[in-house]
Order: sequence, then C-alpha cells, then structure tokens
Amino acid sequence: MSKTKSTGLTMKHKVGYALGDAGGCMTFAIMGSTFTMYCTDALGLDTGLLAILFAIWNVWDFINDPLMGALMDKSFAKNHNKKGKFRPWLLRSAPMVSVGFIALWSVPQFFDGVALIAMLFVLKILYEGSYTMFNIPMGSLLSAMADNDQERATLSSARGIGSTIGNMIPVIAMPMIITALGGKTNPTGYAIGSVVCATIGLVFMLGHYAFTEERNIVDTPQEVADNIKVTDILNVFRVNRPFLALCVHGLCICTMQYVASTLSNYMFSEVFGNLELASLGSALTMPFMFVTLFVGPFLAKKFGLERFIRWGLLGGSVCFLTLFALHATMDVNIYLHIALNATGMGLASMSIYMQWGLVGEAIDYNEMITGKRTEGSIYGTFNLSRRVGQTIGNSSAVLLLGLIGYNADLTVQSDTTIFGIKVLCVLIPGIFILGSWAAFKFLWNMSPEMRAKIAEFKAAKKAQ
Repeated sequence: MSKTKSTGLTMKHKVGYALGDAGGCMTFAIMGSTFTMYCTDALGLDTGLLAILFAIWNVWDFINDPLMGALMDKSFAKNHNKKGKFRPWLLRSAPMVSVGFIALWSVPQFFDGVALIAMLFVLKILYEGSYTMFNIPMGSLLSAMADNDQERATLSSARGIGSTIGNMIPVIAMPMIITALGGKTNPTGYAIGSVVCATIGLVFMLGHYAFTEERNIVDTPQEVADNIKVTDILNVFRVNRPFLALCVHGLCICTMQYVASTLSNYMFSEVFGNLELASLGSALTMPFMFVTLFVGPFLAKKFGLERFIRWGLLGGSVCFLTLFALHATMDVNIYLHIALNATGMGLASMSIYMQWGLVGEAIDYNEMITGKRTEGSIYGTFNLSRRVGQTIGNSSAVLLLGLIGYNADLTVQSDTTIFGIKVLCVLIPGIFILGSWAAFKFLWNMSPEMRAKIAEFKAAKKAQ
C-alpha cells in the first residue's frame, strides 16, 4: 500500500534536501582534491604503493554502492521501519562519516611503516563505507519526497545548490588551514582541517535529516518483501530501459568530466602557453550552473526534464565538436576556445545537476513493471556507473597523456603531442557527451503515454 501526504514540497523540504549533499561534499570534496597530497607529502607514501592502494579502494567502491542500496531495500521490506525507509540510515551514518573522516586524516600520522599503511587502508575503507551509508539514502530520498516531474526537478536543483556549497567551502578552507599550520608536509594541518570540515558537514547532514520527510510511504506486502533479492538489480538492467539509459549516461558524462578536469591545464599550458587563463575557463561555466539550478524546475515543467537535459547534452556536444574542427584547421584564439569550451561544458553539466529527478522516474517505472520498489538498489547501481566513469576518465587521461608523447622535461611539446592534447581535451569530451545524449535519445522510453500509465499505477496503489 502506498500513501502520499497531501501537502506539496515546502521550503523546509527543499532546504533540507540541499543540506544533504552540502554535508556529504564537505568531506568528499577533499578526498578528490587533497587526499593524494596528504598521502605522499604528509605521510610519505611511495606513489607506486599508493597506486596499488587506490586500485583496491576503487574495487571496494564498486562493490560498496549497489550492496548498500540492496541492503536498505531488503531491510525495509523485512522490518517496515515506522520512521521511514531512508531517514533512519541518515541518522545512523552522519556521525560515522564525520568521525571516520577525522580519524582517516589524523590517526595514521602516529604510526610508521606497515602499521601506517594498514591503518590508512582500514580507515579509508571505513570512511567510504560510512559515506556510502549516508549518500545512498540521501539520493534515494528524492523519490520518496517528490511525486511528479516538477517536484523531482525542484529537488534536483536544491541538491545542486547544496553540492555547490558543500564543494566550495572545503576546497577553499582546507588549503588555507594546511598552509597556516606548517604547509603540505605537516600532518597537523590536515588533521585540523578535517575536524573543521567534518564538523560543518555533520551539522549539515543532521539538518538534512531534521528537515526532510518521506512523503511517499510505500508498504511492501510480505509476499513481495520475501521475494526481494540482492540479485534483482540484474533483472532491472534487462527490463528497465530508463535505468539502463541513466547508467550509460552516468558512465559517459563522468568519463568526460574527469578526462576534461584532469587534462584541462595541459591545454592551456602546452597549446596556448598561458596556464593562468585556465581559471577563467572554469569560472565561465558558473553562470550555466546557476541558471540551470534556478530555472531548471520551470523549464522541466514546460518541456519535460528529460528533454531539457537532452537538449543541453546535444548543445554541449556540438560546441566541443565545432571547437575541435576549428583546432584541426586553424590556430584558435585562446578567448574563442575559452568561450566555446565553457559553453559546451556548461550545457553538458546541466545533465549532472538535474539527472537525479530522472532516477526517481526510473524507480517508479521499475515498480510498475516488476512489482518491487527498490530505490536503494537502483540509486546505488546508478552511482556505481558514475564511479566507473570517474575511474576510467581519471586513469585513462593520465595513460593517454603518456601515449601521445607528453614529456614534462620539454619546454615545447612536439606537434604530434600538441594535436593529441587537442584530441583529448576537446574531441574526446564531445564524443562522450554525444554518448550521453544517445542514451536518452535511443534507450530512454518514458513517453507521455508511459508516464500516464505510471500515474494510473500509482493512483491505483494509493486507492488500495
């Protein structure tokens, strides 16, 4: 049986949902920007050993997300927690995220040799597990709060705003704290910075728990609950085309994003000889982000969320492919490159900010065709596709940079290397963005008729 509360989304709900990603990103953003430097410069780890550790940690991440989602689905199907399906997990995991993060950035410095490596290895496993325990219900909560396309777009927009705040604060604060407390080789700066960021993050995460509400309450019949299995996600890939489209999109867009972010500085330093202007290129994508976050819900209501995302992807791909054609035939002015690159990245990034609403739609579709509502498994597996894309993008970017002959000791790179950098920084992103567009164009099958069927199905469940 399903019950939907009559009142719509309130400002409290929107702020609460935004606080979720704000809180999570307060720690997760530093893992991407500073953790490698912490390991090599403050703890003194060899880069070869660190590469091996990262490979093992990545495998854990791949297993972690869908496993946690399936656990939440199975747990609720069996126990029917009266406090909700997802919010109890938020309250359990938020303190674990903060404590685990602080321990990861402070405890290893008190050990040496094998003991240091073992402590670092275990603490990162524990932090990542805690973060997943918070992130999966936080993301899955959207489908339990929103009841239509506009509400999904509104919460996606709120999450984007929270993510921006949560990424901005630690990325600015952590380097300042490290510098003020002895520089990058002093572990004390990292430890104090972790306490500051984790504490702010904990306040945000607890606010997320306090201000959100599971408006769509689904009571799973016992016979259905007994039939929910961890392996159900394999059948979802076979029968749920919207979910498959989202996973292909997640893989493509994150590969593009991480190739572009990893190699962007090489484009400016080696092709244009002006690394300082790289920051201008990044800054120009910001207007697209704010426009998307604030007007996205209105455009989604008028045109549909999927069409809004698809048009942005197609426009972004056209910008990058046009820019590569110019690079292949002429010397492109650096400001023309910045303008087209920023426009293409901004348009493509609309899908990253607004994709969460489509996950909710895929969950509704899956419930209709399988009779099982498994938000955790679906969101966790979608998150896995994004992690795979991030790993491929980051690793392949470094590998391909070597294959095109880049040599850090050369003042001027060869013509072949320069052209290879253009291919990696401009053509490859255009192709992967086009892959995301194709996923929605050819795999996504949520027509108006299909949405009407889902609405009838949900209405029938509410009436039971």
